[in-house]
Amino acid sequence: MATIEPTSTRRTVLPGAPPFTVDDLLKFPDDGNRYELFNGSLVVSPAPTPLHQDVIFILQTILHQAAPSHFKVLSTVNVRASDKDLYIPDIVVVPKARARAVRLMFDPADVLLAVEVVSPSTKVHDRGTKATAYAAAGIPAYWRVEPLEGPTLYVSELDGDVYRGPSAHKPGTTVTLAAPYPVTLDPADLVDDD
Repeated sequence: MATIEPTSTRRTVLPGAPPFTVDDLLKFPDDGNRYELFNGSLVVSPAPTPLHQDVIFILQTILHQAAPSHFKVLSTVNVRASDKDLYIPDIVVVPKARARAVRLMFDPADVLLAVEVVSPSTKVHDRGTKATAYAAAGIPAYWRVEPLEGPTLYVSELDGDVYRGPSAHKPGTTVTLAAPYPVTLDPADLVDDD
């Protein structure tokens, strides 16, 4: 007769204590989670869903194909705004020279566009916390993709130290955006329905 053993609950023990610093994060285990800091507060996100990853890949491809040769489109990079602030946008556009020079962390001044693809586990941060943090860090443009809204692309541009907008671009409409460089897309194309 087979017996079923109780499953153990595994816990990751993190070094350091709140408020955390970027130096603390560098000591964290590589356990498959995404660790970000907002004023020393730790935000932990699980690995993205297949839909989330697919939207990132498709949008990154669209941005890459439209990019002038002196820009680079990257996904899931570290952006260090201060000793207590480290963000990991889903996609960024940076100057190619900076992409070649940076080893581990970009400065917010390097980032021309930050993009977040909203998941159920990240929606509060993507819609509020990250938009506020990216604006305060001086990132000129912030795009938020809401896959479950068709998808819808929300575009915000920096006005002082806050974002103006967002302007909403619904699926089925072609939009040409000027920043960080001209790119034309239909948000419907961000989801592969085949």
